[in-house]
Amino acid sequence: MKKIINDPFDFVDESMGGILAAHCNLLKTAKGNVRAVIRADAPVSGKVAVVTGGGFGHLPVFLGYVGKGMADGCSVGNVFSSPTSSQMKQVTKAVDGGKGVLYLYGRYQGDMMNFDMAAEDCTEEGIQVESVLVTDDVASAPRDEWQKRRGVAGLFFAYKIAGAKAETGADLSSVKAAAQKAVSNMRSMGVALGSCTLPTVGKPTFSVSEDEMEIGMGIHGEAGVKRCKLQNADKIAADLIDYVANDLPFCKGDEVAVLVNSLGGTPLEELYILYGKIDQLLSEKGIHIYRPYVGRYACSMEMPGASLTLMKLDEELKDLLDAPATTPFFTQL
Repeated sequence: MKKIINDPFDFVDESMGGILAAHCNLLKTAKGNVRAVIRADAPVSGKVAVVTGGGFGHLPVFLGYVGKGMADGCSVGNVFSSPTSSQMKQVTKAVDGGKGVLYLYGRYQGDMMNFDMAAEDCTEEGIQVESVLVTDDVASAPRDEWQKRRGVAGLFFAYKIAGAKAETGADLSSVKAAAQKAVSNMRSMGVALGSCTLPTVGKPTFSVSEDEMEIGMGIHGEAGVKRCKLQNADKIAADLIDYVANDLPFCKGDEVAVLVNSLGGTPLEELYILYGKIDQLLSEKGIHIYRPYVGRYACSMEMPGASLTLMKLDEELKDLLDAPATTPFFTQL
């Protein structure tokens, strides 16, 4: 293992300390806890607060999207591990502006348990809490059970839509409905070319041969739908389009937002090769790209690989997608 770290067991807290120092104009802590991060101007009176959280190691997800126009706060767990319910409770109380709080996070068992416990505690203390789970990973459950799927890079679109809706002054039920609409209209699929190494483990979490890749692998190394010989960029793009576009399905005449995301180790140059082919294939299907996003949006440490997310748009979703946002890892004017 070669990493720029000190003690592996201090990895999360030291990294969080650096993030907070670098972005002190945008972020602050709840009660001095570096694992409970909120936007610098929180709480915002009269606005629904959007709260998320999850394991560390996926930057920019989750905490990188805390800021105006997206999430109001985030609880941070150990690498690939759920944050605690007490961290979630701290964040919730710190961002509550009097109009309720929406929990918006990926569907993972540990997160569900701890978020539900925090919601129950906060409700007892008079804070109205609703939850929406992001379930965009096509590889993780059949199409007719999409609500049981994992949340992956589509989290970015969910934050963008819910956060923009909350900034309009909408009530909690309306912000929740916008988030649910985004989730129900998005699908993702990834391809991993290799593994990542957790600092406290010191060795790769799994192995992929030099001439192989895995389609559908999860952001924690969960098994994908198939392992095959390494393909070129055009074939990978075609495979990802087949899985994602056929799942919702996306059809001729649809307008979509497209996210081509690095899992951590794949550079922008390669992502743009993928995007070029994806743009061509969607055009051939009569699907119009309204907004493209290409870059690091939801990673798995330094894992080499990429993912594709499509979100079908209507006029409301387009307006919310276009709204401005300012966070440490994403700005849209």
